[in-house]
Amino acid sequence: MLGSMTSWRLDGKAALVTGGSKGIGRAVVDQLVAFGAHVTIVARTQDAIDATIAAHPGKVTGVAADVATQEGRAAIIAAAPPVLHVLVHNAGGNIRRPLTGYDDATISQIVTLNLLSPLSLSRELHPRLAAAKGAAIVHVGSVAGIVALATGVAYGAAKAGLDQATRTLALEWAKDDIRVNTVAPWYTRTDLVAPVLAQPRRLEAILARTPLARVAEPAEVAAAIAFLALPAASYITGQTLAVDGGMSIQGLAPAP
Repeated sequence: MLGSMTSWRLDGKAALVTGGSKGIGRAVVDQLVAFGAHVTIVARTQDAIDATIAAHPGKVTGVAADVATQEGRAAIIAAAPPVLHVLVHNAGGNIRRPLTGYDDATISQIVTLNLLSPLSLSRELHPRLAAAKGAAIVHVGSVAGIVALATGVAYGAAKAGLDQATRTLALEWAKDDIRVNTVAPWYTRTDLVAPVLAQPRRLEAILARTPLARVAEPAEVAAAIAFLALPAASYITGQTLAVDGGMSIQGLAPAP
């Protein structure tokens, strides 16, 4: 029954999280395990995987692979469970430059990691998601795919593409009982953005643009991702949820 506590659990369910050893991805793993799921994580180094497994004995397995390569995606497919209930595309990255500072190879690298790799993995894992008879895919996008930011056009365009892929796949795979949604974070306190947050002027500008006047913690973004993976969210698909402290809705700030 949807209204029961079981709709807020993932007991006996299998999940796969890319980029699952650090930052938002690690927080997602922690929450999915807390909800009862067994989680397969993808990270680029075995040491990072081992540390996550050690934190959740018997609940986490992992595969060392680069999602941006064909070889890496093949390794992920080989390690994925035969029936997959939750797929979280968290792996991503960026190289910040103006368009005139990019060469074709760098643009391709950014778009492949942030857009093409999730699409390829979803396609290859489709039979296992369909077999779950009620699976959920959650893309970790960015507010850079919603509003214009100084992230570089390649990253922003890739995340915007992921946003549109969410809507298109939700429509295409509804017949297979596969829901597809995106969570779009703003600045989140992770190792990746620590150098930015350590710059007082940059941090001041970020906080001034954020109605809640603080950056997110990884667990706050992970909570939205985990919710969209739960049976409790069974009627939500094709949506992008900004977890951004209100940044993307702010027009003219209130007068002091």
